Amino acid sequence: MNALDNFLFGLYPYICLTVFLLGSLIRFDRDQYTWKSDSSQLLKAGQLRWGSNLFHIGILFLFFGHFAGLLTPHFVYERFVSAGDKQLSAMVTGGIAGLLGFIGVSLLLHRRLFEPRIRINSKTSDIALLVLLWVQFALGLATIPVSANHMDGGLMMAFGEWAQHIVTFRPGAVEFLSGAGVLFKIHLFLGMSIFLVFPFTRLVHVWSGFAIVGYLVRPYQVVRARRLNVPAGQNQPRRPDAGV
Repeated sequence: MNALDNFLFGLYPYICLTVFLLGSLIRFDRDQYTWKSDSSQLLKAGQLRWGSNLFHIGILFLFFGHFAGLLTPHFVYERFVSAGDKQLSAMVTGGIAGLLGFIGVSLLLHRRLFEPRIRINSKTSDIALLVLLWVQFALGLATIPVSANHMDGGLMMAFGEWAQHIVTFRPGAVEFLSGAGVLFKIHLFLGMSIFLVFPFTRLVHVWSGFAIVGYLVRPYQVVRARRLNVPAGQNQPRRPDAGV
């Protein structure tokens, strides 16, 4: 592995994770009024319903699929699923979710670029983020035919070992990517870059989405009607001719 690989896949992941966590915390502390999705639905709905739904279905499935697939040690499931079967399952389910997400982000990007009212109200970061996600979806779909050439699951296991070594701060993580092609490496690089730009874009609203889980364990909110605490007749509207 050369110096570039050591930087991109040995050091760059920690840079991205540090900016992702600290940047999100600082933005929430300093700029809470910008902590929102900046929806453009009021300007024009149009393709938003299909684009947004397809994009969110695809990217959420892929996020949790990559999270579980890369960070779950092989010994946890090796008695039930072989590496080859896991790869086949990832290719099929990931391919479907990736296609849905790609269609969705394509609709959203087209809407941003070619709807005049939305284009003039879009930030540079909005368009740049959609372009980044569009390329990332396209690269992910492009890796499926390449993965089909080696169905033993060895390369997928190597990616998992790389990710697990990174998050547990173990040395030698970069060595597991020695057999990965350029397409896979670009896909990994852009995936990490999304975490890098996360705090500076509308993506921060994702934190709020995960925060709704807190509603499942929060105490009940007691609501009392105002009329129950007001003397009889006092909650009636006053007549215009009534005295003070």
